[in-house]
Amino acid sequence: MTPELTNSTNAAIPRSRPNERGPQPWAARLSEVGLAGPPNQDALATLFPPIADYAFLSDCENSCLVAPTGSIEWMCLPKPHDPSIFGTILDRAAGSFRLAPVDSAVPAHRQYVPGTMVLATTWQTRSGWLVVTDFFAVAPWYRQGDRSELHRRTPGDFDARHILVRSAVCLHGTVDILLNCEPSFDYGRGDAQWEYTGPTYERVATTNPDFERLTLSGDMRFGIEGRSVRARHRLTEGESSFVVLSWTGEEPPSTRAEIDSCRAETSRFWRDWIDGGKFPDHPWRELLQRSALTLKGLTYAPTGALLAAPTTSLPEQPGGHRNWDYRYTWIRDAAFTLRALHALGFDTEADDFLAFLGDVLEPSGRTAKGIAQLRGNLQVLYPVDGATTLSENELDHLSGYLGSRPVRTGNAAYNQVQFDILGAIVDCVFEHTRTRDSLSERAWRIVVQAVDTALQRWHEKDRGIWEMRGEPQHFTFSKVMCWVAADRGARLAALRGEKERAELWWSAAQEIHADILAHGLSDDGYFAQAYGSNELDASLLLLPTLGFLPAQDERIRKTVFAIADGLSDGAFVYRYRTEVTDDGLDGQLEGSFTACSFWLVSALVGIGELDQARTQCEKLIGAASVLGLYGEEIDPTTARHLGNFPQALTHLALVNAVLHVIEAEQRTSNSSIGPAGSPSWWSAAGNLDRSNPAT
Repeated sequence: MTPELTNSTNAAIPRSRPNERGPQPWAARLSEVGLAGPPNQDALATLFPPIADYAFLSDCENSCLVAPTGSIEWMCLPKPHDPSIFGTILDRAAGSFRLAPVDSAVPAHRQYVPGTMVLATTWQTRSGWLVVTDFFAVAPWYRQGDRSELHRRTPGDFDARHILVRSAVCLHGTVDILLNCEPSFDYGRGDAQWEYTGPTYERVATTNPDFERLTLSGDMRFGIEGRSVRARHRLTEGESSFVVLSWTGEEPPSTRAEIDSCRAETSRFWRDWIDGGKFPDHPWRELLQRSALTLKGLTYAPTGALLAAPTTSLPEQPGGHRNWDYRYTWIRDAAFTLRALHALGFDTEADDFLAFLGDVLEPSGRTAKGIAQLRGNLQVLYPVDGATTLSENELDHLSGYLGSRPVRTGNAAYNQVQFDILGAIVDCVFEHTRTRDSLSERAWRIVVQAVDTALQRWHEKDRGIWEMRGEPQHFTFSKVMCWVAADRGARLAALRGEKERAELWWSAAQEIHADILAHGLSDDGYFAQAYGSNELDASLLLLPTLGFLPAQDERIRKTVFAIADGLSDGAFVYRYRTEVTDDGLDGQLEGSFTACSFWLVSALVGIGELDQARTQCEKLIGAASVLGLYGEEIDPTTARHLGNFPQALTHLALVNAVLHVIEAEQRTSNSSIGPAGSPSWWSAAGNLDRSNPAT
């Protein structure tokens, strides 16, 4: 038996199911589909749905992925980074939850109900038509007499109900439906144990003492079969059935009328939220709205954090080792987040995210003088609850998506030295200040710490934006972001009237700027990945957006075109050349990085290449999943999505790129997409000109 298919613990042995011939070792079952010997990707692909075919559901606290078969194959409780209860996406025996017709596996149609995170899947069977609706319920504020221990942000008018609702309605003819709910706790290590909780068959609950208590209720008669709860029911035209999974003890809806009311309240929450945004009257409006809804779904409302992705270990290359846990908040995403949210008019979410950054960067403890203290060491990423421990582990008992191992939890990059996060933090506050006409003392303390750290350490090597696991280098982008920290910090200091500090930071920014120009350029005149290198790096596509040099500067144009020519495969842009960059992974291949592909769009707009930018953008839009979602990477040859899914950074880059294209087109045609501008006082900070802000 090959190491890739060996399960090392008893917990990994699959459980028997009603339709199987008794217990079989996982590897033995795989061999039945032609998998004797090393993993065969073609055969494995028949077991796992393509990553892009999953639907994403959320209530801004919990989330799940729904396969096109109607099976929920990924869900973690109680927090996004906690162990899974449904983990079939990483191992076909790690738990799932399916509600679908008995004899169908391929739906006729899937879509989100417009303006919502409610999924509607339509099925055609030999005897009739069925639609299954799935959603996490959100309701008007329902807590009476108690406060949530999780909430640190100002509560809104709606709150997650912590229930997952699945309902089926027969549209025509008759349809036999099958329910199969088989949780497997702790990433598939512990099978669910069930018991009936009433005199009838309509409610069951788990009894596992060490895990979240799950309650399954509905209007079908449930049967307990091992770890599974199963139900089978025939619906005729106009009839419906529902099932509710809950995990907090709140009383779930128990009648069809309550289910309908629950769905209406959830739809109202999402539509009211999307109505509050500012979207251009443009054919790409729907794409922007779906990205905005996805980003909202990736937020963790109690703290304001934004998940990089809801999944772990979906591979960047099938069968490879580039499998990482992205169920955390990356500090470097801060500036991208603020830009996108403010650009779309979602200022409340931007406020909450900045408050989350304040929580993790400035603990609640105070000195004897009552002055808040900042953390001594800034992490690259944090869990949504702001914890600081993120040790990386491997789950050897899971087969991995398409046999891609190891499956990881936690992320060792959390304590890497990455100086680009310092610029991201300051730029985040800078963008927020521009938009909100406000600079709090707490935000200013964070700026001071970040700038001072950048000025102390910018001469050093680091791991860079791509979290290299090879040797540290003088990465050009890291130096640029240290310049961003000093540059934006100087402007904010000038705005506060701190002339001495503004002059000091501005002088440091000029020194860093000159050093980058002296050492960061390749022999051919474009900005290189690292000092003394001629290698390309797609992170440098951000230079026009960051204002490091005027967009029409020849060095900027050469950088954009060099990356477009040397790191691109059509519209798809790679981060760097893995075969020559020491990233600690022995040159393993990966797909194109979709955020970088959208960064190229923004960069092309910035240097005035609008036609090329629009063509690039159209190709990328065409690569979206059927449901309008994007993973971390795309294989340029097959257009298959790779990596964790859906990825926030990709959707953030999409929002910014699409808005750049639309705004440039509007300027070209002398039309407008809506009001724009900054508070008049902001001009006092010098915006992004190169004049000294301290004078």
